[in-house]
Amino acid sequence: MSATLHSIAGSRSFRVLWLLHELGEPVEVVPYQIMDGSLQQEGFKAISPARRVPALEIDGRVLIESGATVQYLCETRKGHDLMPPVHADERADWLQWLHYAETLGGGIQNLNMQHLFLPKPEMRSLTVMGIETKRLAIALKGVEKALSDGRDYLLPTGFSAADVMMGFTLTSARRYVRFEGFPHLTAYQARLEARPAYSAAQVAEGPQQFYTQDFYELPEG
Repeated sequence: MSATLHSIAGSRSFRVLWLLHELGEPVEVVPYQIMDGSLQQEGFKAISPARRVPALEIDGRVLIESGATVQYLCETRKGHDLMPPVHADERADWLQWLHYAETLGGGIQNLNMQHLFLPKPEMRSLTVMGIETKRLAIALKGVEKALSDGRDYLLPTGFSAADVMMGFTLTSARRYVRFEGFPHLTAYQARLEARPAYSAAQVAEGPQQFYTQDFYELPEG
């Protein structure tokens, strides 16, 4: 029986969808829209108490946090090398990067709210936008530094689910921070996007719904 992923194209749902494709797990995607009220339907409320995606129905349960879902899938599926063993030296690094992706994700979410979802310019805060953009750039420098030793992925041993978590985040981060000063991040993102499972997940998800511009400049004060 295939899993069911409740998803909004371009959201954190992509992490889960991409990982399912890396694992070769069949999945049915149920699409939602960000602003049409579909997340407020009674049926979805019963699935996701926070009324947010992703929500993955799998193994007789529902998982509603992307990081927890990624870790659960790695722990319950066999025949892959997307997670170091519990007692491996890299396990702590894997967990660290898995959750560092959400350090970036929190800033991106705040910038999305300011740039995309507050309907009137007077509702936005130039101070918040400036602070969050700077914080995002600082957090990205941490990833850039880790990749500067010549490694292709976050772990020296190769591609893992931590890269799945991070890869989606970088795609969104580039809307707010220019990557010209991040050569290792730029090459890393290109490697991730070249993976067949990444491309397959993009097709399954459909066009992203959030961004109408490639890059969002900070408004002039």
